[in-house]
Amino acid sequence: MERSVLTVGGSDSGGGAGIQADLKTFAALGVHGLSVVAAVTAQNTLGVRRVFPIPAEMIAAQLDAVAEDFNISWAKTGMLFSPEAIYLVAERLRALHRSVVVDPVIAAEAGGSLIADDAIPALVEELIPVASVVTPNIFEAEAITGVRICDLESAREAALRIVEMGARAVVVTGGHLECRAAGLQADECVDLLVTEDESACISGRRRSGGNHGVGCTYSAALTAYLSMGMNLQEAARHAHEFAAQSIEMSRPVGHGAAPVDQAACLRRDAERFRVISSLDHAVSMLKEELMFVGLIPEVGSNIGMAIPGARSDGDVAAVEGRIVRAGRRAHVSGCIRFGASRHIARIVLTAMRFDPGIRAAMNIRLGEDLLSEASRMGLRVSSFDRGEEPPGESTMSWGTARAIERLGAVPDIIWDAGGVGKEPMIRILGRDAVSVATVAIMLSRAVGKR
Repeated sequence: MERSVLTVGGSDSGGGAGIQADLKTFAALGVHGLSVVAAVTAQNTLGVRRVFPIPAEMIAAQLDAVAEDFNISWAKTGMLFSPEAIYLVAERLRALHRSVVVDPVIAAEAGGSLIADDAIPALVEELIPVASVVTPNIFEAEAITGVRICDLESAREAALRIVEMGARAVVVTGGHLECRAAGLQADECVDLLVTEDESACISGRRRSGGNHGVGCTYSAALTAYLSMGMNLQEAARHAHEFAAQSIEMSRPVGHGAAPVDQAACLRRDAERFRVISSLDHAVSMLKEELMFVGLIPEVGSNIGMAIPGARSDGDVAAVEGRIVRAGRRAHVSGCIRFGASRHIARIVLTAMRFDPGIRAAMNIRLGEDLLSEASRMGLRVSSFDRGEEPPGESTMSWGTARAIERLGAVPDIIWDAGGVGKEPMIRILGRDAVSVATVAIMLSRAVGKR
């Protein structure tokens, strides 16, 4: 029987935090999630409107149901509103003899209290001693310990106090620390892992985006990674990165704090695979087409494609080393990889600013015969003049934008007549690599028959 991971917490009607965030995280990381709802909130991205604590007997019934049927490897707790709920959950988890991650939820990121005023002593006295790991943010750590956190040293002091309360380890998450801590870089986010014997800083690049549900997501990811057999420091590093990615890909679905997106990593990996597959097919088409070799310019040709929402060169895959002539055939001189061509990436990224659906491009030689044939095929054609390029601009970014602005839409063909040391060139743009290669092959066959 496969193992499952249990979350006990509150339901977020806005779908961004609580049980919903936990289950999305478990699913994204490939573990089966079980849930026990301890409270229901009327909540959205603007805040918590109302909390309805689930009666203790119903919490107990849920815990009994999952315990009797599933092989629970790890459990985590989130929002436990009342002292009664905390006492009950702590007692049942202690009886299960399972390792527990405690996320001491006190307030929602969007605003609103998620714990009764008289419940914090119960949290300290009953739940923290059950915990293998406690994952407070700095505000939660302050509320639990009374320590004012202004830097990593005071965060360490608060964490040690939580260890003294009975927790075996504490991770003080650092998402809010940069506004207080001296010595941290503006783009740095540091979590502090503390046990009785040691401490470690887990640092990463701060990501921009919404953070509604990020605390739940981090603690759920930590629980999932620990259930896979990782040691605590390794699991904490993976959970840090998972939470950071979920922030970076957050979705502005409401009018307040944007919920993090736990499935972003799955979609990103799937899209990268689709991009590589499309490019591989497109390159095979070009290599097999004998006429295409006549379209390869002196500097070589290349073809690239971006993932949806691409933001940087690393989100655009292309042929490393370009496509060159080898006798009567096209030869690929390198592998397909992301970040292989800044030249193609700048064309694609600029086009995507105007039309996110245009995610592929390739370059071929310039010829009046090719432009004439492109017009005959009904392709939209535009151009730019390198002599008009402002100083300090990237030619491909500026030129692509200039051609798009001249046409009033993203063209299928962008050409320029070259310049000093610059070969005249055509760029074919399209929605994917295969459609771009198809246009190149159609052009090569049309001019090859003349």
